[in-house]
Amino acid sequence: MRSSQIPGLDVMPASVQLAGAEIELIDMEDREHRLDQALNGPGSEARQRWTIILIDCPPSLGLVTLNALVSVDAVLVPLQAEFLALEGIGALGNTIERVKKRLNPKLHIAGVVLTMVDRRMTLSQQVEADVRRYYGELVFGTTIPRNVRIAEAPSHGMPVLIYDNACAGSQAYILLASEFIRRRRTIAEQAEQKAPHEPAS
Repeated sequence: MRSSQIPGLDVMPASVQLAGAEIELIDMEDREHRLDQALNGPGSEARQRWTIILIDCPPSLGLVTLNALVSVDAVLVPLQAEFLALEGIGALGNTIERVKKRLNPKLHIAGVVLTMVDRRMTLSQQVEADVRRYYGELVFGTTIPRNVRIAEAPSHGMPVLIYDNACAGSQAYILLASEFIRRRRTIAEQAEQKAPHEPAS
């Protein structure tokens, strides 16, 4: 685990060794729950140390991604404003439902984030309209624009918020974070209202 330049944000980067995890996990007992045990099992301090844990997954559904789906509460889906991405999100939805039924009943889609949006292009506008029509309130109001500064930041070893805090991409991610937090608070409040209240003693 490495601390970052942003207070409260720690990062655990992947390494080349993670590529071998797919092969090693095949013969392990309870292989789908290894990450869940590390994050939520006895003796783990992860949930006490961090309020939110984000796990970045590859686009393919291997054992590493499956471990992530089993260990989390919700999936945040980044979706490029392109037609081929629409087909991918349909397949992802089916996968999430299967994992929910068999391995992780609390799993759900927390939201869909439209990325690389260029509203000057008719294609981008059309994809956004289709996604909002199909997924409704699941789609975040905030979209991430196609932005050169976002693409440049990794080559400088920085998150875009530090590389150029004022660019359109950074400002969009700040708005997205705010919207994400608001949604979580609303869900928590709704769950609290639905929970049965213990009678006063």
